[in-house]
Amino acid sequence: MPEQQNIEYKQSWHDDYLKWVCGFANAQGGRIYIGKDDAGKAVGLKDYKELMDAIPNKIKNLLGIAAEVNLLQEDGKRIIEIIVQPYSVPISLRGRYYYRSGSVKHELIGAALNEFLLKRSGQTWDDAIELRATFADIDENAFNSYLETSKEKGRLPDIKGLTTEEIFDKLRLMEQGQLKRAAIILFGKDPGRFYPNTFVKIGRFVKDDADLRFQEVEDGCIITLLRNLLSQLNNKFLVRPIEFEGMYRIEKGEYPVPAIREMLLNALIHRNYMGAPTQIRVYDYKMNIWNEGTLPEGLDLESLHRSHSSKPRNPIIADVCFKGGLIDAWGRGTIKIIDTCKQAELSEPELIERDGGFLVTLFKNNLTEERLAKLRLNSRQIKAVLYAKENDKITNKEYQEINSVTRQTATRDLSELVEKYAILVNTGKGAGSYYEIIASIDSQLTRY
Repeated sequence: MPEQQNIEYKQSWHDDYLKWVCGFANAQGGRIYIGKDDAGKAVGLKDYKELMDAIPNKIKNLLGIAAEVNLLQEDGKRIIEIIVQPYSVPISLRGRYYYRSGSVKHELIGAALNEFLLKRSGQTWDDAIELRATFADIDENAFNSYLETSKEKGRLPDIKGLTTEEIFDKLRLMEQGQLKRAAIILFGKDPGRFYPNTFVKIGRFVKDDADLRFQEVEDGCIITLLRNLLSQLNNKFLVRPIEFEGMYRIEKGEYPVPAIREMLLNALIHRNYMGAPTQIRVYDYKMNIWNEGTLPEGLDLESLHRSHSSKPRNPIIADVCFKGGLIDAWGRGTIKIIDTCKQAELSEPELIERDGGFLVTLFKNNLTEERLAKLRLNSRQIKAVLYAKENDKITNKEYQEINSVTRQTATRDLSELVEKYAILVNTGKGAGSYYEIIASIDSQLTRY
């Protein structure tokens, strides 16, 4: 059996493997088998007697925890099984913290360590009190704008006649008369004064990341950032301006407004605010948004394509945004991005974890006559691809009819679209066969 998320195989023991024990204890627990190769085949141990005494003692003395250590026999060979239970308190090895994520062991440092320790203490980053902040640091215009937007959704508790301080208290943005970090991120005049990387960078690229043409930086609280980022994108970065007043209108042939809005909100609400700044990259035929912070435990990339439980990194920020009508339902943000792109007849967005963060990429409609001509398709093939795009498929007979060509010519042209250009895929056999556009073709065409 190959290694799995909670299983590790080692042919012999080395004290460095205590890092794996630490990683399992800080995550969901796991098992380490000593005396097995990477495929899980027993190779045996000669010093198993000494190890049966040494391993439990080292785990206890260096990690301060107990692990179940068993001597097993497979194929006539002795192996050792170490069973590590998950711990609710942080476990360290010589002052360092390790964490098992997927099949990889990470050392937790910097912002990741801070977030981990807060979580283990039952607190999130946004829930902590910001002792340096007062209500003089709150942007009244941003807060009033939030209240105005929230009226339409009606999710706020009854706030009639309440002061700003009392409303903040109802929104759990205060504790014992002190503002929390969430209050500064949501409504602060200058969040960067407290947390230096709260700004967002926007870059306009052409072919690749080395081809940067110009860039801008936007700073401010979430309410201000959302408005200013949409304005920057519309006025300077997008090729064709989009009307952002109709936030939920679906536009075909361009990036759908709801998808852009949801991407921005996801990045601003769920990012790690002690990490790197959020980055937006706009290219000729795609755009993406990256924010620091990987997916929470229990969620994977597949989960994002269906309804899933909400596990916000910053639950107070997320709750205030929900009550203000900025987000509709927790756990549906990525579904909305995917669905609106589908309704706009664009390729499915790319959702990946990269460089300790989360990256969402939207692809423009690359199946245009201009783009197809750059691939050196002939006029018949261009007409056929556009026909297939409009009608979801094209048959050999339809190709003959729209281009007034013989079956032989149609077969040759269609074969090129399948084999040479990888734009179409042939489905079915015989008289019932037809050609469809490959689902990921828009993203593939960005390389041309």
